[in-house]
Amino acid sequence: MTFHSILFEGASNGVSAVRPAAPDSFVDLNLDQVVAAITAGKEEYDLKPFFYTSLHDADAINYRQEVMQALENVPLADSIRAFAAQMHSMRQYLAQSEELAGRQKERWFLDAVDIYCDGVTELVNNLSTTDLTSRGLLAFREYATQYAASDRFARLLKETKELKSALASIEYCVLINSPNVQVRKYEGEPDYSADVQSTFERFKQGTVTDYNFKFFDSPKMDHIEEKIFDLVTRLYPEIFSRLQSYCASHKDYPDYAIFTFDKEIQFYVAYLEHIARFKNAGLDFCYPRMDRTCKEVYSSAGFDLALAGALISERAIPVSNDFHLEDRERMIVVSGPNQGGKTTFARTFGQLHYLASLGCPVPGKEARLFLFDEIFTHFEREENANNLRGKLQDDLLRVHQILERATPDSIIIMNEIFTSTTLQDAVVLSKKIAARIMKLDLLCVWVTFVEELASLSEQTVSMVSTVVPESPALRTYKIVRRPADGLSYAMSIAEKYRVTYKTLKERLGS
Repeated sequence: MTFHSILFEGASNGVSAVRPAAPDSFVDLNLDQVVAAITAGKEEYDLKPFFYTSLHDADAINYRQEVMQALENVPLADSIRAFAAQMHSMRQYLAQSEELAGRQKERWFLDAVDIYCDGVTELVNNLSTTDLTSRGLLAFREYATQYAASDRFARLLKETKELKSALASIEYCVLINSPNVQVRKYEGEPDYSADVQSTFERFKQGTVTDYNFKFFDSPKMDHIEEKIFDLVTRLYPEIFSRLQSYCASHKDYPDYAIFTFDKEIQFYVAYLEHIARFKNAGLDFCYPRMDRTCKEVYSSAGFDLALAGALISERAIPVSNDFHLEDRERMIVVSGPNQGGKTTFARTFGQLHYLASLGCPVPGKEARLFLFDEIFTHFEREENANNLRGKLQDDLLRVHQILERATPDSIIIMNEIFTSTTLQDAVVLSKKIAARIMKLDLLCVWVTFVEELASLSEQTVSMVSTVVPESPALRTYKIVRRPADGLSYAMSIAEKYRVTYKTLKERLGS
């Protein structure tokens, strides 16, 4: 039996297609922050490329969701973590072995293999008693069970244990008669240390000073230890000859599928460990339904994972929002007062779709999302002094590049473009771009001050960031589905500059 990957079902080509760099949309959607937080502390596994690689097949996503759901079982997750700890220890021993030479190098290598054998054996035992429904874990369990029962592994395990036992049986005496040192086999001489300790035990009264000598703890031998060790190897040439042969014949001992599993399973472990802190704070996560043909998407109580991480660190909870698109609806036009959560809502839409495309549970209580081919983003950027183009020209070029590459299966998220031109020009340009987007029939979220876009056609939906009715200067950070009327924004501006009816009366003294 063969096993390719716990991330990509049944085909090794999925592994070769892993992206080495983050998608262009990552920074705009703050997904770079999310992935950095998820992978922190697990650098040895090089997990980021897995998070850079979205899937485009619903069944491939279901394959990962099954593994993720299985690992929510605490005993199973604990056994995976125990296996990971053993493999981490094995790699440390191998790394130390590479820094040493001769017989000492060989002994560290032997211990590394011993840890590997114990780790595989314990993992197989734990998996055999676990009720699994995940296709990926079932396939891996079958493979690992067959591997552990194979002649290859049985021989490795037997030789490792026998050689460790032989090395442990070595006993020798060091006779020091300065400046001469003699090493010979142990011949049953009595151990006087217990008698000495027993003799002086009667004189022990209360707390006494510990005069035990502390040896320097280092994996490397000093020159005296090396000399003694060399003499020991001459006393037991057969055992150390076996050690040398063992290391030569088992230098490629790790099984590739086991090695791959050890790395790839950390994709799931890292994500689940990351979202655990959000769940502990009372936030919901769900496994979304994914569809490649139906664009009727929705999400209940979704939130920006990057923002939530910052807020929870400050003992605050993010505001969640809902969205849904039905029938011919494709474009969400978000308007309303500044600093009201519009950009966060747009990021949330993008984050949910991207994380869902990885097979991960997403923020929210329930969701059905679209299986896109690529997410394109256009967020406002600060002007670059080295860029000789004006801001408007730069906006137009970036939008043009997106529209040239976008397909009906793409998602476009735009945030506050054309802010550098007049309102009249912004309306004209925005309508032309919106027409191109609607012709492509793709999903889009557009944060804009051009409210006319919200009622262009049956494909557009208006959502508005709201304020506290009694105090329009205060934001609720709730984005609701309703017609854009500009009233909330106007009242906010009026409050800011103290030109509301109430404040004008007060200022005029009437």
